[in-house]
Amino acid sequence: MSALVQERPTAQPAAVIVSEPRRRPSRRTILLLSAAAVWILGFLVLNGTATLALPASELTDLHRSLNQFNAWVGANRADNPLFLYVFTPLRSAVDAVANLFTTTFAATATGLRLPEIGWLGTVGLLTWIALAVGNLRVALLTAAVFVFFGIQGLFVEATYTFALVLTSVLLTLLLGIPLGILAGIYTRVAKVITPVLDFMQTLPTFVYLAPLALVFLIGPASAVIATVIYAAPPVIRLTAHGIRRIPDNTREASDSLGTTGLQRLLTLQLPMARRTIVMGINQGTMAALSMVTIAALIAAPGLGQTVIRALQSLDVGTAVNAGLSIVLLAIVLDRVTTAASRRAEPGAARSRRLGRRTRNIILGVALAVVLAMVQLSRTMLWAAAFPADLNVGPQIVQAVNAASHWLQSNLSLFTVSLREGVTGAILNPFQSLLTDTPFYILVMVFAIVAYALGGWKLAALTTACLAVIIFLGLWSDSMVTLAGTLVATAVVMVLGIVFGVAMGRSDRVDQLMRPLLDAGQTMPSFVYLVPFLGLFGATRFTAIIAGIIYAAPVAIKITADGISGISPTVVESAVASGSTPWQVITKVQLPMARQSLALAANQGLIYVLAMVVVGALVGAGGLGYDVVAGFVQSSIFGKGLAAGLAIVFLGIMMDRMTQAAAAAPARSIPSKTTA
Repeated sequence: MSALVQERPTAQPAAVIVSEPRRRPSRRTILLLSAAAVWILGFLVLNGTATLALPASELTDLHRSLNQFNAWVGANRADNPLFLYVFTPLRSAVDAVANLFTTTFAATATGLRLPEIGWLGTVGLLTWIALAVGNLRVALLTAAVFVFFGIQGLFVEATYTFALVLTSVLLTLLLGIPLGILAGIYTRVAKVITPVLDFMQTLPTFVYLAPLALVFLIGPASAVIATVIYAAPPVIRLTAHGIRRIPDNTREASDSLGTTGLQRLLTLQLPMARRTIVMGINQGTMAALSMVTIAALIAAPGLGQTVIRALQSLDVGTAVNAGLSIVLLAIVLDRVTTAASRRAEPGAARSRRLGRRTRNIILGVALAVVLAMVQLSRTMLWAAAFPADLNVGPQIVQAVNAASHWLQSNLSLFTVSLREGVTGAILNPFQSLLTDTPFYILVMVFAIVAYALGGWKLAALTTACLAVIIFLGLWSDSMVTLAGTLVATAVVMVLGIVFGVAMGRSDRVDQLMRPLLDAGQTMPSFVYLVPFLGLFGATRFTAIIAGIIYAAPVAIKITADGISGISPTVVESAVASGSTPWQVITKVQLPMARQSLALAANQGLIYVLAMVVVGALVGAGGLGYDVVAGFVQSSIFGKGLAAGLAIVFLGIMMDRMTQAAAAAPARSIPSKTTA
């Protein structure tokens, strides 16, 4: 009897836990499960019917119409008033600015024309600018990197790329900073331009190229205009943010002194927002470098051209050599603009080791030395063209090619097995599930999912986007692109959760990984293709792996911020109640960070979509192949242009669906103690 009495207290809590009422599935869960059931059933019963598959060589009436429009533009360019008075003068003006910088810093690739300033003067002048806006460390880094470009045999290409970036950034600032100021001051302006900026940042970079090449022809002008469109949003957003974040009491104190709106802007708002504006310049500069390299597809000169030719010929050594130059140029631009933003901080002047007068003397002496270097580069051949004896680029290319062949020969068992295993077990089945399901079943499934996430408006938008893709005649290719994008995004989220949770729970892990993630976000997208081309060859698997690595840093950062932002009190309460670290992660932190996870999925998907399209250069099919083929074959220009539009609507649809998932309220976390 006493034994039974002793057993009851230990058995009673278990009975309470067992009798705890189960939570009924939510309406969203029921809708999502219904969509999955409709999809699987439709695939099993109607497999291979109504797939809207279009052979690669076949064009629709819309594609032929776009081809005819391309021909019409070419035939009427010289007579049409829109081109005579708008597009052609704009192209000429941009060309004039671009030529000013390219003729100043860059020689021709054939060496028949030397620049106005030779390599020695260019290195000296850029080093002095880095010293003036930054510090001695970034100045030395700038000098070392530009000398290394010459050692690589890529000084001409690197200066062309730098000149186009400089042109694009200047034009971006002329457009972006005034718009950002207006958006920061006037709420109505912000409401008008915010959807435009969202649309511009949603579009993959490839999409800008075809229509701009059609209107402005291929060449530096189109590349600069495309880069300005791509780089302007971060400049506008951060400028407006810097203006708006000024405290109201500070603004009211300025108004009480009788200052006008212009005086308040010049003496208060712009100085206090200076650091944020410089940060926007940093982000715009990095976006400009990324876009300038991709714009090599429309004949933009520079390092991007070298990378594209190498990728097309599967020359891994040349691609690695040029890719390394792009990375180094990105690092220099990032460090210089970052140092400038730190100097713009309000307390930076008081914390400098050198006084203002001493610094000005040093800059004056350095400028005199730089002017002497510029004069030498204009009069001495050895200072004008980088000495050929110091060029070790061919040796670098040979060494990388030898290493690539060795890796492919000795690691083929691993690389080929991994590639074929993932392709056969995951990519092919999932792609077949999308491409072989009747299109109307998939439209229904996507509409149900959209309704579950965001209601009727999102369902209507999703249906409209899919209807446009069907109208464009590229449904099957869109599903191929979507399959690779979703598989890559799933892997990105796994990496984001694993490393993001580790960073959010440990400051030491965060300090170790944060510089690596920053470096990963600094690299232009082209660079990610190069090492995986050497490992896995030219396949869609290479493009997907590159997309995963390209998108992982942003997903990891967002997840880490979500985990670290959870109240420590909640975590301590869970630990005090006896939860293990695994239970704290799975039952408390991840559920409470669900909105951050959805936002990470949103950003990861957009990054992957852009990269999978770029991956068409190394064998990925789908819409990316159609776009690239449209650049080089005028007979299928219309199909390439339609593919760019399909990418736009596919990206809008997926972006809005993941945004709706991120905006949904999180469920409350049930407490163990209430049982």
